[in-house]
Amino acid sequence: MDTAGMRSQTVVVERTEQDGPDTGTLPGIAEPAAVAPRDARRLSRQFFRRLTELEEGTHEYQYARNTLIEMNMSLVRFAAGRFRGRGDDMEDIVQTGMIGLIKAIDRFELSREVEFTSFALPYIVGEIKRFFRDTTWAVHVPRRLQELRVELAKAREELSSRLDRDPTVAELATLMNLSEEQVLEGQLAANGYNSSSLDAALTGDGPEDGEAVLADFIGVEEEGLRLVEDFHALAPLMAELSERDRQIIHLRFVEEATQAEIGERLGCSQMHVSRLIKRIITRLRQGMLGELGCA
Repeated sequence: MDTAGMRSQTVVVERTEQDGPDTGTLPGIAEPAAVAPRDARRLSRQFFRRLTELEEGTHEYQYARNTLIEMNMSLVRFAAGRFRGRGDDMEDIVQTGMIGLIKAIDRFELSREVEFTSFALPYIVGEIKRFFRDTTWAVHVPRRLQELRVELAKAREELSSRLDRDPTVAELATLMNLSEEQVLEGQLAANGYNSSSLDAALTGDGPEDGEAVLADFIGVEEEGLRLVEDFHALAPLMAELSERDRQIIHLRFVEEATQAEIGERLGCSQMHVSRLIKRIITRLRQGMLGELGCA
């Protein structure tokens, strides 16, 4: 296919001058996003020169800035391609990279005498990495642990290929110049990267196994079990009480007698019964909390 013909099908550029120093009139570009990367680099210099001369907010300023964004979208697609295997929607990655491109355009200065592509790529890649760091973790963990997860993965891969087996925590710690506690902390934090829905379907290996969901295999807290544990802890403390104290507890909390009724049966006032119950309950509570000691 004729190269000139292919170029004409891609983009139509109308300009008054090729690349001269006078950039008072910008070339009209019908489809900025379709400009070839080599042409985009050349035209970008012209647009950046003009951008420094224009007043922000004017129609021509917006045209120059928007055209720069569209002409350099190929940089975003190039950077996003590096993250294609992460399992995320490429459209989301590209949109995030566009934020980095816009930041680079707004901060670029021709006086730096560097190519815009070299200046913009770190902004684009940095924005995409920030997107993964802030949004792809199922559970939020500190940044240092997010970065440690990546380093751990690299170290594990290196040692696995070298040792032909999974490395131990001690071996990872030695290679990374970390303590074993730090390695364990990083491994624990890595569990927060992915999550599974409680409604996720699980299929058994055998034909007799029906389909179940993850929630079916997760235990729940049984209130009755806690009550049983409390009874077991309370039993030896009750045995240490005097016969009268046990009788008072039985009358009040088993037979549900009133303090006045208990006083009549014991031959004492309601006020005295109230003080006795308070003293007994305080003793039992302290025992349950492990504060009673050996006495």
